[in-house]
Amino acid sequence: MTINCKGQLIDLTTPKVMGILNVTPNSFYDGGMYKSSSEMLTKVGKMLSDGATFIDVGAYSSKPSAEYVSEEEELQRILPIINLILEYYPETLLSVDTFRSEVAKVCIENGAAIINDISAGNLDDNMLETIAKYNVPYIMMHMRGTPETMQKMTSYENIVKEILFYFSEKVARARSFGINDLIIDPGFGFAKTLDQNYEVLQKMELFEILELPLLAGFSRKSMIYKTLQSSASDALNGTTVLNTVALTKGAKILRVHDVKEGMECVTLFNKINNQ
Repeated sequence: MTINCKGQLIDLTTPKVMGILNVTPNSFYDGGMYKSSSEMLTKVGKMLSDGATFIDVGAYSSKPSAEYVSEEEELQRILPIINLILEYYPETLLSVDTFRSEVAKVCIENGAAIINDISAGNLDDNMLETIAKYNVPYIMMHMRGTPETMQKMTSYENIVKEILFYFSEKVARARSFGINDLIIDPGFGFAKTLDQNYEVLQKMELFEILELPLLAGFSRKSMIYKTLQSSASDALNGTTVLNTVALTKGAKILRVHDVKEGMECVTLFNKINNQ
């Protein structure tokens, strides 16, 4: 199970860690954290030295009820960061968290290796064509509606069955464009209640029927800290627990704020499984 990132084959047989770098002022956990280029580069350098295979950069917060950001502003936020990271760490495999095809296009042309789309193409009709043109790996997440409306769209008869159907349709459409490297993300926290998030995690091994790499993103989310009656800043231990569960259920990429701890999950999981 491999994906091709800028000519480099990444073997996902052994799970990998994706470090999160939010450059938005309003992200739920690390919004506005970086006050200077040097602080951001220090964070990226630490994530890479801690073992991150990918760095995921986002310039549009997708937290529930997130406010609208124009395409121009999204590009103004993210392009300098991409250029800065690749200037100092040119071998970095950058993933760009965007649902806009024009943002994806410009970022790929400036060195991004992966596009991470929370809408799986639902919010931009040109996204799949863009991914196919540039032949980059594409992360498709399950979500209903938009970040502004998704928390009102949590009615399911059988949530796992419906998510599987959603992905089967999305994968078929992506394949029709000739897209080869697909990764699926169940979308924890997106258009799902607290209990629904845990039901999806409990049954996550069922997604293996799609025969595609599975990304799990729980890091410091409300499904953890609301259950524990704490806060995002106190949710690292809970994140580690859920990351470990996800690995046992087939996750191949852990998307995390805390790379060192994510890598420890992978290392111990590999030890148990003699990898």
